[in-house]
Amino acid sequence: MNLPAFSVCVYCGSRNGILPDYANVARQVGTWIGQHNGQLVYGGGNNGLMGIVAQATADAGGLVVGIIPKALQTIENTRTACTELHVVDTMHERKHMMAERADVFLALPGGIGTFEEFFEVWTWRQLGYHDKPIGLLNTRGYYDGLLQFVNNSVSQGFLNDWQMDLILSGTEPASLLQELVQAAGFAPEPQLAGL
Repeated sequence: MNLPAFSVCVYCGSRNGILPDYANVARQVGTWIGQHNGQLVYGGGNNGLMGIVAQATADAGGLVVGIIPKALQTIENTRTACTELHVVDTMHERKHMMAERADVFLALPGGIGTFEEFFEVWTWRQLGYHDKPIGLLNTRGYYDGLLQFVNNSVSQGFLNDWQMDLILSGTEPASLLQELVQAAGFAPEPQLAGL
Protein backbone atom coordinates (compact mmCIF):
# COMPACT_ATOMS: atom_id res chain seq x y z
CA MET A 1 0.00 0.00 0.00
CA ASN A 2 1.36 3.41 -1.01
CA LEU A 3 1.76 6.04 1.65
CA PRO A 4 -0.66 8.94 1.13
CA ALA A 5 0.73 12.29 0.00
CA PHE A 6 -1.39 14.10 2.64
CA SER A 7 -4.29 13.49 5.00
CA VAL A 8 -7.54 15.49 5.11
CA CYS A 9 -9.86 15.33 8.11
CA VAL A 10 -13.38 16.03 6.87
CA TYR A 11 -16.21 17.03 9.17
CA CYS A 12 -19.66 16.82 7.58
CA GLY A 13 -23.27 15.82 8.07
CA SER A 14 -24.57 12.33 8.64
CA ARG A 15 -27.55 13.49 6.58
CA ASN A 16 -27.68 14.60 2.94
CA GLY A 17 -29.44 17.95 3.47
CA ILE A 18 -32.19 19.17 1.18
CA LEU A 19 -30.06 20.41 -1.74
CA PRO A 20 -28.39 17.96 -4.14
CA ASP A 21 -25.40 20.34 -4.20
CA TYR A 22 -24.36 19.13 -0.74
CA ALA A 23 -23.98 15.53 -1.90
CA ASN A 24 -22.28 16.68 -5.10
CA VAL A 25 -19.71 18.68 -3.14
CA ALA A 26 -19.05 15.77 -0.76
CA ARG A 27 -18.46 13.59 -3.83
CA GLN A 28 -16.11 16.19 -5.33
CA VAL A 29 -14.12 16.43 -2.09
CA GLY A 30 -13.68 12.67 -1.84
CA THR A 31 -12.81 12.35 -5.52
CA TRP A 32 -10.19 15.09 -5.27
CA ILE A 33 -8.59 13.48 -2.21
CA GLY A 34 -8.42 10.09 -3.93
CA GLN A 35 -7.22 11.41 -7.30
CA HIS A 36 -4.32 13.23 -5.63
CA ASN A 37 -3.11 10.24 -3.58
CA GLY A 38 -4.62 11.61 -0.40
CA GLN A 39 -6.10 10.03 2.67
CA LEU A 40 -9.51 10.83 4.16
CA VAL A 41 -9.84 10.84 7.93
CA TYR A 42 -13.44 11.04 9.04
CA GLY A 43 -16.01 9.85 11.56
CA GLY A 44 -16.44 6.33 10.18
CA GLY A 45 -20.15 6.53 9.32
CA ASN A 46 -21.90 5.43 6.14
CA ASN A 47 -24.86 7.82 6.32
CA GLY A 48 -25.35 11.15 4.59
CA LEU A 49 -22.43 13.24 3.41
CA MET A 50 -20.07 11.13 5.56
CA GLY A 51 -20.81 8.04 3.50
CA ILE A 52 -20.65 9.94 0.22
CA VAL A 53 -17.23 11.50 0.85
CA ALA A 54 -15.83 8.14 2.03
CA GLN A 55 -17.17 6.24 -0.98
CA ALA A 56 -15.93 8.89 -3.42
CA THR A 57 -12.45 8.82 -1.85
CA ALA A 58 -12.28 5.04 -2.11
CA ASP A 59 -13.65 5.04 -5.67
CA ALA A 60 -10.90 7.49 -6.70
CA GLY A 61 -8.17 5.32 -5.17
CA GLY A 62 -7.65 7.15 -1.88
CA LEU A 63 -7.27 5.69 1.59
CA VAL A 64 -10.15 6.01 4.04
CA VAL A 65 -9.56 6.10 7.80
CA GLY A 66 -12.79 5.88 9.78
CA ILE A 67 -12.91 6.55 13.52
CA ILE A 68 -16.18 5.87 15.31
CA PRO A 69 -17.21 5.53 18.96
CA LYS A 70 -18.86 2.25 19.97
CA ALA A 71 -22.04 4.06 20.99
CA LEU A 72 -22.51 5.48 17.47
CA GLN A 73 -21.88 2.35 15.43
CA THR A 74 -25.58 1.66 14.83
CA ILE A 75 -26.74 5.29 14.68
CA GLU A 76 -24.11 6.32 12.13
CA ASN A 77 -24.14 2.97 10.28
CA THR A 78 -20.43 2.13 10.51
CA ARG A 79 -18.64 1.91 7.17
CA THR A 80 -16.86 -1.43 7.40
CA ALA A 81 -15.20 -0.92 4.00
CA CYS A 82 -12.70 1.63 5.34
CA THR A 83 -9.00 1.10 4.65
CA GLU A 84 -8.63 1.46 8.43
CA LEU A 85 -11.53 1.38 10.86
CA HIS A 86 -10.96 2.34 14.48
CA VAL A 87 -13.73 1.75 17.00
CA VAL A 88 -13.05 3.85 20.10
CA ASP A 89 -14.74 4.24 23.47
CA THR A 90 -15.55 7.97 23.53
CA MET A 91 -16.11 11.03 21.35
CA HIS A 92 -12.99 12.55 22.91
CA GLU A 93 -10.89 9.62 21.65
CA ARG A 94 -12.47 9.92 18.22
CA LYS A 95 -11.73 13.63 17.89
CA HIS A 96 -8.21 13.28 19.28
CA MET A 97 -7.35 10.48 16.83
CA MET A 98 -8.89 12.37 13.92
CA ALA A 99 -6.82 15.44 14.76
CA GLU A 100 -3.64 13.37 15.17
CA ARG A 101 -4.08 11.64 11.80
CA ALA A 102 -4.85 14.83 9.84
CA ASP A 103 -2.62 17.29 8.02
CA VAL A 104 -5.54 19.65 7.33
CA PHE A 105 -9.16 20.02 8.44
CA LEU A 106 -12.16 20.73 6.23
CA ALA A 107 -15.77 21.31 7.30
CA LEU A 108 -18.52 20.62 4.77
CA PRO A 109 -22.18 21.35 5.47
CA GLY A 110 -23.41 19.52 8.53
CA GLY A 111 -25.21 19.85 11.83
CA ILE A 112 -24.29 20.43 15.43
CA GLY A 113 -21.57 17.76 15.47
CA THR A 114 -19.87 19.35 12.47
CA PHE A 115 -20.08 22.80 14.08
CA GLU A 116 -18.64 21.51 17.34
CA GLU A 117 -15.72 19.75 15.64
CA PHE A 118 -14.96 22.79 13.47
CA PHE A 119 -14.98 25.19 16.42
CA GLU A 120 -12.86 22.82 18.49
CA VAL A 121 -10.02 22.54 15.95
CA TRP A 122 -10.22 26.30 15.37
CA THR A 123 -9.94 26.86 19.13
CA TRP A 124 -7.01 24.43 19.36
CA ARG A 125 -5.28 26.27 16.51
CA GLN A 126 -5.60 29.71 18.13
CA LEU A 127 -4.30 28.27 21.41
CA GLY A 128 -1.28 26.79 19.65
CA TYR A 129 -2.17 23.11 20.16
CA HIS A 130 -1.66 22.55 16.42
CA ASP A 131 -0.73 24.59 13.36
CA LYS A 132 -2.71 22.70 10.75
CA PRO A 133 -4.79 24.61 8.18
CA ILE A 134 -8.57 24.71 8.66
CA GLY A 135 -11.08 25.14 5.84
CA LEU A 136 -14.79 25.86 5.66
CA LEU A 137 -16.50 24.80 2.43
CA ASN A 138 -19.35 27.26 2.04
CA THR A 139 -21.56 25.38 -0.41
CA ARG A 140 -24.52 27.43 -1.69
CA GLY A 141 -23.95 29.94 1.13
CA TYR A 142 -24.56 27.32 3.81
CA TYR A 143 -22.06 28.99 6.15
CA ASP A 144 -22.87 32.63 5.30
CA GLY A 145 -24.74 33.08 8.57
CA LEU A 146 -21.94 31.51 10.59
CA LEU A 147 -19.30 33.70 8.96
CA GLN A 148 -21.46 36.77 9.56
CA PHE A 149 -21.85 35.76 13.20
CA VAL A 150 -18.12 35.29 13.84
CA ASN A 151 -17.32 38.53 11.99
CA ASN A 152 -19.81 40.23 14.30
CA SER A 153 -17.79 38.78 17.20
CA VAL A 154 -14.75 40.59 15.78
CA SER A 155 -16.62 43.91 15.51
CA GLN A 156 -17.91 43.46 19.07
CA GLY A 157 -14.39 42.87 20.42
CA PHE A 158 -14.62 39.16 21.30
CA LEU A 159 -12.49 37.89 18.41
CA ASN A 160 -9.49 39.39 16.62
CA ASP A 161 -8.77 39.52 12.90
CA TRP A 162 -5.80 37.16 13.35
CA GLN A 163 -8.18 34.52 14.71
CA MET A 164 -10.38 34.87 11.63
CA ASP A 165 -7.27 34.53 9.47
CA LEU A 166 -6.77 31.00 10.88
CA ILE A 167 -9.63 29.69 8.76
CA LEU A 168 -9.86 29.57 4.99
CA SER A 169 -13.31 29.58 3.43
CA GLY A 170 -14.33 29.00 -0.14
CA THR A 171 -17.04 27.64 -2.38
CA GLU A 172 -14.99 25.52 -4.81
CA PRO A 173 -13.84 22.17 -3.38
CA ALA A 174 -10.78 21.68 -5.60
CA SER A 175 -9.29 25.14 -5.09
CA LEU A 176 -9.96 25.14 -1.33
CA LEU A 177 -8.44 21.67 -0.91
CA GLN A 178 -5.41 22.69 -2.99
CA GLU A 179 -4.94 25.80 -0.84
CA LEU A 180 -5.25 23.85 2.43
CA VAL A 181 -2.88 21.07 1.40
CA GLN A 182 -0.29 23.54 0.12
CA ALA A 183 -0.62 25.63 3.30
CA ALA A 184 0.24 22.47 5.24
CA GLY A 185 3.46 22.15 3.23
CA PHE A 186 2.39 19.32 0.93
CA ALA A 187 2.20 19.17 -2.83
CA PRO A 188 -0.81 17.16 -4.01
CA GLU A 189 0.26 14.62 -6.57
CA PRO A 190 -0.99 15.29 -10.09
CA GLN A 191 -4.34 13.80 -10.98
CA LEU A 192 -3.77 10.44 -12.60
CA ALA A 193 -6.51 10.80 -15.18
CA GLY A 194 -7.26 7.78 -17.31
CA LEU A 195 -5.12 5.30 -15.39
